[in-house]
Amino acid sequence: MIHSAPLILPVSAPFLHDGALVVRHGRIVATGPRREILAEWQGEEETRWDGMIVAGLVNAHTHLQYTSMDKVGRQRYASLEEWSTAFDEVYFGAPVDWAASAREGARQAVRYGTTSAADVVTDLEALGALREAGLGGLPYLEVLGDTDESWAASGRERFVALLEAAGQPVGISPHAPYTLDTGVLGDVTRLAHDRGLRLHIHLAEGEHEREYTVSGTGPLARMVRGLEFDFAVLREGGTGLGPAALLGELGMLGPGCHIAHGVYLDADDRALLRARGTAVALCPRSNRTLGLEGPDVAALLTEGNLVAVGTDSLASSPSLDVLADVAALRDLAVRQGYRAADLDRRLIEAATLGGAHAMGIEGGLAPGGPADFAVFDIEAGTEPYRALIEEGPGRCLATIIGGKMIWDSRTSAATDCYSAGFRDIY
Repeated sequence: MIHSAPLILPVSAPFLHDGALVVRHGRIVATGPRREILAEWQGEEETRWDGMIVAGLVNAHTHLQYTSMDKVGRQRYASLEEWSTAFDEVYFGAPVDWAASAREGARQAVRYGTTSAADVVTDLEALGALREAGLGGLPYLEVLGDTDESWAASGRERFVALLEAAGQPVGISPHAPYTLDTGVLGDVTRLAHDRGLRLHIHLAEGEHEREYTVSGTGPLARMVRGLEFDFAVLREGGTGLGPAALLGELGMLGPGCHIAHGVYLDADDRALLRARGTAVALCPRSNRTLGLEGPDVAALLTEGNLVAVGTDSLASSPSLDVLADVAALRDLAVRQGYRAADLDRRLIEAATLGGAHAMGIEGGLAPGGPADFAVFDIEAGTEPYRALIEEGPGRCLATIIGGKMIWDSRTSAATDCYSAGFRDIY
């Protein structure tokens, strides 16, 4: 199959005006000017798109199972602690069909041009959403709420059983430095390393997280005490280390781990992440919901940190549109003083190659790579990266994953595929 468009944005290579790509067995066989591709591949079927073909977007941090909790995400909050209270009231309230909620989230994600995601899964019934939707990426089984004592008594055994029951490749997501005891964080790290599993953790999301890990005090500490977690950090008056330094001391940070949010990373934290090869998935619209200014995008880019983009869940964000978060990051970077001409390109790289790197998967559109891409209703121009950021949110025409048409706005294919099962149709 040949796909062509007035402009192709491979991200991993320069953009092509009037370009085409050849797909065979789910991989990209060739890319180039349309005239040359059609001459070399005579007789092959061509799909001609009016718009821009773009390397698949990678949502590097989301919780698809919380899609049905969108009423929480439609509010604005003064802090992480206030949002957490509202979240818990809904999560622990009426029973929720987490599998159905996750499936709906996956359906929405592909309609925004997402081809892979890092999906944090709290409840096991939501585990299959990525695979069922045809999405790439990795589900990360979440760990939270264990003290060192409860982990040793039954928590570890219970979690290992979940890993073994998963029946598919998974990663591990220790929730955050304030929802697990220090010994548990260290043992989860060893467990992941021993099993060759990737790690993904919320880090430096709230403004009180540093006070919590350094001295065991502050609003976050009071919230954790209110939940009756008897963590060593609280008993011992902190660790003397900031959140990033603590994870570094425990051996969690490295190329096999990526963090979410990073709103309150200081220069030393950013340097540590760079030294360890740890990417950060930025979720600015989620941060805004929690009353936060958002991450220091300008510093992260200027200093050369590995950056990816996530939407978080509908429990804290207005949509699962990765490009909408890219647009928010652009606004932040400009306000923070980033003036280099490469801003648009680097942010689109973060939303594609950056997310792929964070999860250890392939990204971009290059010969030999996966045929994962989306088509956007955007006219070709001289600044395609900027056009994609400014005009792309909400304007995805189609999503192709592994060469298969997962979403096609012309036929509403995603709805039909979901009812019958993607893998049966394609």
